[in-house]
Formats: sequence, C-alpha cells, structure tokens
Amino acid sequence: MNPYLIAAVGGYVLGAIPFGYLLVRILKGQDVRATGSGNIGATNVARTSPRLGAATLLLDVAKGLAAVLVARALFSGPHQPLVMTTAACFAVLGHLFPVWLKFRGGKGVATTLGAFILLTPKAILCMLVLFLILVAVFRYVSLGSIAVAAAFPVLAWALHEYADPRQVVLIALVSVLVIWKHHRNIGRLAAGTESKLGAKAGAKSGTLGATRG
Repeated sequence: MNPYLIAAVGGYVLGAIPFGYLLVRILKGQDVRATGSGNIGATNVARTSPRLGAATLLLDVAKGLAAVLVARALFSGPHQPLVMTTAACFAVLGHLFPVWLKFRGGKGVATTLGAFILLTPKAILCMLVLFLILVAVFRYVSLGSIAVAAAFPVLAWALHEYADPRQVVLIALVSVLVIWKHHRNIGRLAAGTESKLGAKAGAKSGTLGATRG
C-alpha cells in the first residue's frame, strides 16, 4: 500500500483527536465550542480552566509528534523524510478540520510544533524564540502565532532542513492554513480590538468582541 496514503490517513486520525473538546466535556461537563472563541485549542480551553488549557497544549503537541514517530517507525529508505512530512502535514490538517466535530477544530500552532519538531528542529527553535519576543513586546499571542507561521517555510528553506523540495511545499501549505485559521484575529489586530495577553475582560471597548473567534 502507498506509504504516503498510510502516513496521510494515520496523521489525520491522530491529529483529529480533539483533546481540548474531550477534556472540557469529560472533566467540566461543558462544550468548549460554546465559550470564548469557540475553537478547541489550548488558548480557548484555558478560558475555562488554565490547567486544562496546559494539558490541551501538551496533548496537541504530542499528537503531532506521534504522527511523525509512527511514520518514521513504519517506513524507511530515501523517501522517509517526505513520508514523515506528509504525516506531519495531515496531523495539522486533522487538528484544523476534525471530522468528528464537523471539521470545526483549533488553529494548529501547537500541533504544528509537535509535528515538525523532529523534522525541522532549528526552524522550530527559531520560531519559539520569535514567538516569545513578539508576545513579550506586543502582548498579542495571535500576532506571535501568525508571524511564526509565516516565517516557518522560509526558516525551513534557509536552514536547509529538508531532503526533498516538496517538504518545503507541504510546510508552506501548513503555514497558509494556520494563518487562514487566524483570519479573525488578523481583522481584530488591524482594527485595534484584539485582546492583549493578561488584559482584563472588558478593560476597553472591543475586548468583548475580541474574545470571539
């Protein structure tokens, strides 16, 4: 059977496990999609419970990493890096568009981190540093997320963290999708209504609206 198909299906199934939704549903008896931004990622889960938000972050990273580790264990040879990248890409797709939740998933940053940490470790390290700097200076988590997503394919290419040029194409696809998932945040950043890290709810006009999306 085609190794790329197996990697894609396996990656998608692992990536589509909605840990944020499951944790809040099982431990809080709530639907995380009905609060805050409505997505299942760690940031929105943390609005319900900071501890569950942290757990969601770790589990979303882990499922991306697991998809790549499984692909590496199953397939070897000269095409292994591209097969692993396929698994990574589809793990992120699974998180963004989980079939179990009618394709309404998270924004993919944590899963991207886990999925590519073995494939592009230097790029991921640079992205983490850039993210921390941007969030520390501007206090917008969304800005940091969008910026590192945009930088990802450039860093992977510049640091030569690919064995096949098609890997960079897949990375660029992931980046475009992650940025697209932040389109509402981009609109609020442009309008000056995006909520800042640590800001109190309702501290300024537009903050209520900024908690949506």
